[in-house]
Amino acid sequence: MKPAHLDRNQPPGRFYRGGARIAAFREVAVHGEFEPEDWVGSTTEVTGEPGLGLSVLPDGRLLRDAIAADPVAWLGAEHVAAFGEDTEVLTKLLDAGERLPVHIHPSREFSEEHLGLTHGKAEAWVYLTDGEAHIGFLPEVTRDQVLPLLRAGETAPVLELMHQLTVTAGDVVYCPPGIPHAIGSGSFMVEVQEPADLSIFLEWKDFPLPGGAGGHLGLDDETAAGAVVAGIERAVVDQFVSAGGGTTGDLLDGANAPFRVDRLRAGDEIEAGFAVLIVTAGAGRAKNESGDLITLDRGSAFSVPHVWGSVTIDGLEDLEVIVARPPNPA
Repeated sequence: MKPAHLDRNQPPGRFYRGGARIAAFREVAVHGEFEPEDWVGSTTEVTGEPGLGLSVLPDGRLLRDAIAADPVAWLGAEHVAAFGEDTEVLTKLLDAGERLPVHIHPSREFSEEHLGLTHGKAEAWVYLTDGEAHIGFLPEVTRDQVLPLLRAGETAPVLELMHQLTVTAGDVVYCPPGIPHAIGSGSFMVEVQEPADLSIFLEWKDFPLPGGAGGHLGLDDETAAGAVVAGIERAVVDQFVSAGGGTTGDLLDGANAPFRVDRLRAGDEIEAGFAVLIVTAGAGRAKNESGDLITLDRGSAFSVPHVWGSVTIDGLEDLEVIVARPPNPA
């Protein structure tokens, strides 16, 4: 069983514009104006749209079905013992053709209690371009203010009550569940997250959101507002930037994230395990202990099964590979 090359997988009709940078990165044609996400190595469906979002392997099977047919080969015995057949990770390319609406993703605990689900949605943003974001409410925002903001759904004053963050290409931002955020227009990134499509919107009037004002995962306003973190200090926001462009290896050191993200360059190695590889720069090869090879080119992506063994990256100095992995089952 070899790593599987993954073609683009852009669900149509999303709630914000984008997709041109994904097409250029992948060297394919632009499909539509509202296709800003490429779900890479996905076993996760778009909420409310069965089948949409699932990755297809070169042999025509869904990656989800291939894993279900041989979970130990794909995920490893320790992973299956700890997590079952769930990959525990979802990876995307995200091209913000416009600023995203302010929203939050619920925590795992909130999802279990109110949605009957096993995952929340922590996420990490590996910026491939310079970018900006609004993230976290200012310290003076209290819990009592959250519900009126959510009910109003208006751009002002919600943006005025948020911290602003400016990053450069290569920076990595970890956004915990419950933190309000809005990725800025023009940002292009690899986004790694828990395998769930769960959002609660605090800004919805000016965006074509699924369900409009009622699009809070079917929850009433009071319950939905309970998932939102109120004001936080600027020092906390600055700590969300977990790595810079020169960082290799672990990009989420100290973040306590429920998944792993690494940046690999020529000569770097990762141990055996399920992984999604996205080549963000340069060209080269990935090989296992047996000497089997796959070719790496900018814009290409692969799902790597556990059974392929440990992976070593080989290429020129400009080669860069972002690797998304489940948490260590140990």
